[in-house]
Amino acid sequence: MEKEKISNGELSTLGINDLEVLVSFSRVANGLLKHGVMAKPEILANLEALIDDPMPYALKKGGKFKNLAESVISMRKEGKFIKQERSNFKLKEDIADFPVWGLEHIEVGALAQMRTAIQLPIAVAGALMPDAHQGYGLPIGGVLATTANTIIPFAVGVDIACRMCLSIFDLPAESVDTEAGKLKNILVDNTYFGMGCKTQSYFDSSLFDSSTWDETKVIRSLKNKAYAQLGTSGTGNHFVEWGELTIADGALEGIPAGRYLALLSHSGSRGFGGAIADHYSKVAMTKTKLPHEARHLAWLDLDKEEGQEYWIAMNLAGEYASANHHEIHNKIAKALGLNPITRIENHHNFAWKEKLADGTDVMVHRKGATPAGEGVLGIIPGSMSTPGFVVRGKGDMTSINSASHGAGRLMSRSAAFKTLDKAAIAANLIDKRITLMGSDMDEAPMAYKDIHAVMAAQGDLVEVLAKFEPRIVRMADPREKPED
Repeated sequence: MEKEKISNGELSTLGINDLEVLVSFSRVANGLLKHGVMAKPEILANLEALIDDPMPYALKKGGKFKNLAESVISMRKEGKFIKQERSNFKLKEDIADFPVWGLEHIEVGALAQMRTAIQLPIAVAGALMPDAHQGYGLPIGGVLATTANTIIPFAVGVDIACRMCLSIFDLPAESVDTEAGKLKNILVDNTYFGMGCKTQSYFDSSLFDSSTWDETKVIRSLKNKAYAQLGTSGTGNHFVEWGELTIADGALEGIPAGRYLALLSHSGSRGFGGAIADHYSKVAMTKTKLPHEARHLAWLDLDKEEGQEYWIAMNLAGEYASANHHEIHNKIAKALGLNPITRIENHHNFAWKEKLADGTDVMVHRKGATPAGEGVLGIIPGSMSTPGFVVRGKGDMTSINSASHGAGRLMSRSAAFKTLDKAAIAANLIDKRITLMGSDMDEAPMAYKDIHAVMAAQGDLVEVLAKFEPRIVRMADPREKPED
């Protein structure tokens, strides 16, 4: 079998047309590839970035590309190997209209980002949810439909398949008070938080029997990390919590009206998804050159190898995120000694192949948005001391079948540390009868928008079926860096 190589033709497309430079780049690139230091797309992405700006590579001690970068800098001082400007994709001059829910709750920065996204040459339609706030590329709470054969890694998000999962138990809601000590200990014994945390035991690791883990070199390189983190929750706004669920009569099929004990979790695909996002967003930004304000909206072509690789990896990250939640919920159910009567779950950082109202095939990116097709169940959380809601989608096509993924941040993390009062946060938690394990001021309820206002703004998108009120909340240690 012929070994994979980086050809001179591939290097020439980066703007290298000097034979001496071409030989140097080829030696470094194929050396890294031969010894398995980096995958081919990552090598090409780094070489592209080096040509754009060699200085960061030249300054990195022990860097794989340091010598190349120093050579490029030296040649440019002599007037050689001058950087060639490559033609960029242009944004559309006309800004298409896009619907906005809860405009009064949305910051200007998020609106500006959505306006840029809708100007992409591949953009077909967009919508902004009432919890929207500024992010990278597409705002959090942004929904973007692009042509069917394109996908934008940064419009999916860094935490691929970040997800909600709710287990409802046939126990009275009062159990959260009468059995508080037991429920708290169950969380301590069966949940793991932190960027590098690993699980201690497995309930079901059969996902790793899938042949998809051998599909690409990037996936293969991350399999062990993913296995070690199965059943863990990360940092930032990720949580596992016990609470009281109030269900109306006839709202959820097969479950009588009443108040139940429920378990709610929020996390995604952990280090596996984060590494996939980092790798392919860099590849996309190399392949798709956009104006500065749109650079994080670079896309991959699904008709090409790198696009197919990302599609396979993203969908595997979705399966992994689901298995991650199931691992947590199954361990807790086993410790409780009772299986849930039902489980409801949904992604909110993902891309789906769907159709618009007129039948157009599109790729729908929901970055911090809940799928809300007609009859589709989902969960929209509030904060650690405000309610979350089980909802049923109404299939509103103008929203591209979407709804908010939560309350949305009212202020940045740094602003929360600067402006919020610890005593006021503590008083709020006491008032709401919240037992909190972990977290810090940046996740305080006051750092989030009013969930009731957000829900009121999207009454035409979802129907509320049940209300979840958190009571025993576990999050990452406050010293942990947020990764959501």
